[in-house]
Amino acid sequence: MSNLIDHAEFELRRAGLFDKDSDYHGMIGESVMTLVRALAGKGHSGHSADMTLAIFNEVANYKALTPITSNPSEWNDVSAMSGPSGPNWQNKRQSSCFSDDGGKTYYDICADDKDAIITSADPT
Repeated sequence: MSNLIDHAEFELRRAGLFDKDSDYHGMIGESVMTLVRALAGKGHSGHSADMTLAIFNEVANYKALTPITSNPSEWNDVSAMSGPSGPNWQNKRQSSCFSDDGGKTYYDICADDKDAIITSADPT
């Protein structure tokens, strides 16, 4: 067994994440171990493992890896669900991003500055 697998299992057990009375009845510990085994099985160095984990974290949290663009195919018109407030579009690649001008500019409800208006990249 790799050091990473041993370490992960020890820490997860110590935290009680395999216990039936833990969150999701021990499934969190099992799920983390599935991910750890997959990562350990790829033979990453420390640097490539860090890069892999950073990218995985972004896509697993529904984040875009490249800039949001104003391409209409990247935006869903959700105006009907938004009520009478006017036009509203939601980004397909990062659902926390909304626009009132079809994607030319947008704001991210998960950003530190929720009021910041961002200009979309040109569609490519």
